[in-house]
Amino acid sequence: MYEQLKNMKTQEQIEWITQYLVGLNSINGTLGEVRIVQEIYRILSTFPYFQEHPENLWLQKIPHDPIGRQNVFAFVEGAHHSPQTVLYHSHIDTVAVEDFGPLKEHAFSPNELETFFRNYDSDPELQAEARSGDWMFGRGSVDMKSGAAVHISNILYFSEHLDELEGNVLLLCNGDEESEHRGMVGALNELNRIQLELGIHFITAINTDFITPLYDNDTNRYIYTGAAGKILPCFHIYGREVHVGDTLSGIDPNFISAKLTERIHNRYKLAENIPGEMVLPPTVLKQRDMKELYTVQTAISSHLYFNCFVYEDSVGTILEKFMREAKEACLEAETYLKAQFEEYTQVTGLPTRDLSWKIDVTTYEDYVAYLTSRDIDVRAIIDGILAEKQLGDLRDLCFEIVSALQAADPEKKARVILFFAPPFLPHNYLRAEDDYDTHIQSVISSVLKEVGDTTGESFELKKFFPYLADGSFLSLHEKKDELDPLTQNLPEWGNVYEIPFDTIKKLNIPSINMGVYGKDGHKWTERVYKPYSFGLLPDLIRKTTVRMLEQQTSMHIPKIG
Repeated sequence: MYEQLKNMKTQEQIEWITQYLVGLNSINGTLGEVRIVQEIYRILSTFPYFQEHPENLWLQKIPHDPIGRQNVFAFVEGAHHSPQTVLYHSHIDTVAVEDFGPLKEHAFSPNELETFFRNYDSDPELQAEARSGDWMFGRGSVDMKSGAAVHISNILYFSEHLDELEGNVLLLCNGDEESEHRGMVGALNELNRIQLELGIHFITAINTDFITPLYDNDTNRYIYTGAAGKILPCFHIYGREVHVGDTLSGIDPNFISAKLTERIHNRYKLAENIPGEMVLPPTVLKQRDMKELYTVQTAISSHLYFNCFVYEDSVGTILEKFMREAKEACLEAETYLKAQFEEYTQVTGLPTRDLSWKIDVTTYEDYVAYLTSRDIDVRAIIDGILAEKQLGDLRDLCFEIVSALQAADPEKKARVILFFAPPFLPHNYLRAEDDYDTHIQSVISSVLKEVGDTTGESFELKKFFPYLADGSFLSLHEKKDELDPLTQNLPEWGNVYEIPFDTIKKLNIPSINMGVYGKDGHKWTERVYKPYSFGLLPDLIRKTTVRMLEQQTSMHIPKIG
């Protein structure tokens, strides 16, 4: 591979590598994720630096990964033998290609797609972009094989210009970003091992996940100094089932679920208030009752969960917020159902009945404590579920556990149980009160001004990358007790799912996103803008890397893990 790259300019290298990587099917959850990491390893192994220093290039097997994924690491040691190190990281998995429809067989063929879109008159803007020659199409073109290509090209550059590095650069390419983040989570112990064994010190991480216009005619290039986190609040809803001929005496869990969705889904008052940042509200991701077959009995239970981005809020604050909304939703449901039943008895002349409309709302932690106080063997119930179920979808497994506990409840009352399910992503952001974080912000701002003045590009520095990113796992702000609301309310934390918080705290790497620029990530029209992504961005990252290492060495600002 080096033979093809060595006489190319940087922009040509990145375009060539991107097109090559896009051509490799690496859909999340498939063996393509394994093969592409091995191919990146092969590409890097052709570089003269790694032929001379083979110990600086290696594969790491991700522990307990269901399909045998690996991470690839490439370490370039600068000529000045400093411990200060910048981490480059990018994911190489993609989402699936069903959205391409009849073009599915060409989803990994940038040239074929460009030809198609050149003749695609249903979208004149898209057609013009295809005809310009400035855009590369294909699944993974912008999210984010072009980002991996930028890092690979810069690794080649620095490996041939060691004297420019006051410290070192470590490249990590990993998979499973689009699902459970097993690649990055699996890399944490390896990063900690490298830090200890090589005596290096990670001063920052640079991710190249894609950036995109935030509104029509937006020409800004956004640089993010942190990553939003994510939590998945879930509701197991148990009602009072009835025959549909007696519907007004029941408490339908689907109705409660609808009330919860109405109060929570895309309700912007529930979003955090951070001026100037693209902050998003909770979004419903799944809502269904648990009836397997058609009957004229109303549903017994219903399941519901939401995506909730985490910016600055603590887990405890989020738990309180969702508990409050759940209680309000259930109160609305109680009032409505009671009123309908009373109207029914008035119209029909039937005598009233002694029915309770009360809907209990509790957290998983409190519910387990309640069951334990009633001498229910919670541990045995959970162990029975784990013995029966294979580790498939972790959200379904959590619901199975909560459902089994509720089934053992001797008090069959209408109840909403709030808990969390995987995945959980910490938030990682620069803090104004931290001297080191302020230093990073200053270095980036100065580089952006310099590059902007030279190129005419308009950069805007933001706090939170608006999409989910692996950089979330590189730093942790919370203390242990601040994470208790998560670990105590996610069923079987530490058994079926766990984030190595202690390891993250030891690393404590600030996460910067300087992403490739493009449009329509996760859509069949996905495309990357070549002039910026392949031309300007690599130099921007190099300048930032060099400046960070220089400033860190000269100022001796400590970064404590």
